Amino acid sequence: MKFTKMHGCGNDYVYVNCFEETFPECPQERAELVQRLSDRHFGIGGDGVIFICPSEKADARMRMFNADGSEAEMCGNGVRCVAKYVFDHDIARKDEIAVETQAGIKLIRVMEFNPDGTAAKLRVDMGEPILDLPKIPTTLSNGVNEPLEVTDASGKTVGTFRVTTVSMGNPHCITFVDEITDDLVFGIGPLVEHHPVFPARVNTEFIQVLSPTELKMRVWERGTGETLACGTGASAVSVAGVLTGNSERKVLIHLLGGDLELEWDEATNHVFMTGPAVEVFSGTVNP
Repeated sequence: MKFTKMHGCGNDYVYVNCFEETFPECPQERAELVQRLSDRHFGIGGDGVIFICPSEKADARMRMFNADGSEAEMCGNGVRCVAKYVFDHDIARKDEIAVETQAGIKLIRVMEFNPDGTAAKLRVDMGEPILDLPKIPTTLSNGVNEPLEVTDASGKTVGTFRVTTVSMGNPHCITFVDEITDDLVFGIGPLVEHHPVFPARVNTEFIQVLSPTELKMRVWERGTGETLACGTGASAVSVAGVLTGNSERKVLIHLLGGDLELEWDEATNHVFMTGPAVEVFSGTVNP
């Protein structure tokens, strides 16, 4: 099976071109394949696997799977890389590329080019944020700066955090902190992911405010663990920043793997995310 390794701000996935390769339809076999390919010691290595498939509604369809084999609705860094692949490999060399996802069709524009004419920086219309709590989904009663008690496996309370919940087609739980620490990311992140108020689990973002237009972010991703970047998470954070009064509508977010530019446009209610997409290498693997 041929594959391409790509990343957006270090959020790396194994990409498979299903215009040429066969998409694995059996859920169990697909999950096992994703787990093998994602393994950084015994496989190619990545935060998961993304299949670039034909679409009846758009230029391509993205099927995105976390490293544990579970399917996710959307990935902001991933969809930029899909659009780059589609553009660079002449599947659809257009000013605006449409990619079908489990969270709807996303429109992506190439904003900057590499010297060889390939796409370097892309802007994604992430659509409108979902703030309706049952649709996120969460059983929280407010969802904006709401106290959340976090307990460990024994039921002992390890802390109470004020959280804001937003869906960008997948669920996010954002908390603003004075300083982001490993204890928060690795200790609290997994507990929030599996907290009973999030029936579909949740991606957890920890945010440090540097200024009203500049934020620092680390993320514990559902089904993967800490990643170097999360595009849907950064989009959700830009919304949460406005809702909580922590940031303006245009913000630069510093992630471990690089920077993303976000804008929650007041006129359209859409979130726009701009960032890099990089093709690292291609090869073949025995599935």
